[in-house]
Amino acid sequence: MQQFENIVTDRGSKYSVSGGVVRTKGEAQAFIKQLCRQKKYAKATHNTWAVLLDDAPLKNDDGESGAGMVILRMLEREELRNHIVVVTRWYGGVKLGGDRFRRVQDGVRYYFEHGGPF
Repeated sequence: MQQFENIVTDRGSKYSVSGGVVRTKGEAQAFIKQLCRQKKYAKATHNTWAVLLDDAPLKNDDGESGAGMVILRMLEREELRNHIVVVTRWYGGVKLGGDRFRRVQDGVRYYFEHGGPF
């Protein structure tokens, strides 16, 4: 598991990105469970994630409607399979509107640039 903390801050909200290799739905769920064993991540407002598995893509918005699809589309463009990417947000008290998707994209891009090799 690779983790990059405090990569983006926007109007009080803080973002981190994590990821790693998973090959099944069960491994994806275990990855999220392991991440949330860390108190900081368990208390996060959102842990949105996606993964392109061989049999089907998986995503979870964790209350940040549409964020899982943003991650999934970026994984598809990069053709990165069997690799989960989780963007975590700690809400800072100000709604970001559509900018929240830009911050999710920033997190995924950061992971692509710093999380390799894939």
